Amino acid sequence: MNENEQNLSDDQLHAAELIWDYHQMHHTVRPTDVAIGLGSHDLGVAAYAAELYRADLFPVLVFSGGNSPTTAARFPRGEAVHYREHALELGVPDSAVLLEPNAGNTGENIAFSRDVLAAAGIVPSSVLLVSKPYMERRSFATARKVWPEVDVICTSEPLDLAEYLKSIGDEKLVVDMLVGDLQRVIDYPALGFAVEQDIPEDVHVAYEYLIRQGFTSRLIAR
Repeated sequence: MNENEQNLSDDQLHAAELIWDYHQMHHTVRPTDVAIGLGSHDLGVAAYAAELYRADLFPVLVFSGGNSPTTAARFPRGEAVHYREHALELGVPDSAVLLEPNAGNTGENIAFSRDVLAAAGIVPSSVLLVSKPYMERRSFATARKVWPEVDVICTSEPLDLAEYLKSIGDEKLVVDMLVGDLQRVIDYPALGFAVEQDIPEDVHVAYEYLIRQGFTSRLIAR
């Protein structure tokens, strides 16, 4: 365990699992015209996108993402660049990968990727968004707002929360991000960034509980 980890209490873990499950859309993955790998701190996004490409689910893959305070040290050349390199190492041909290296948020990930595709002469009717597991719902709500004309399917590595916590190695960071992403699901529709999503009462109670417990580093000022 590194110095940033903490052992979650049973109540904290239960609350985090409620939010984790809510963030996942549970879409059935099927072939689409293109896929977009949404940049983040999690290199598993690139690995899973490569796996889906090898399963012939799409012919073209865009990796999108510049840098952020969370990812600059891990991916100094930018999220999309490192994702692309990892996918090529895993057997995805260079000809199948497009690069979008400038996006700084989810709306830009989607809008800028649409522009990169258009510049390549590709106007898809269906898009598979590959993200971190707890980013599925926010990416879906954002895509429905930014790119409403396409059929959007969301997916992520098929991990449960315990597996994901182990893979990242920092429980506090992951739960902070679960809470931060849910805040964005709640707040962004009013700001014009995403479409509304229904939030079950038990999920909202879990969210407020984890905020009181101090999982607040990824909250944005209201």
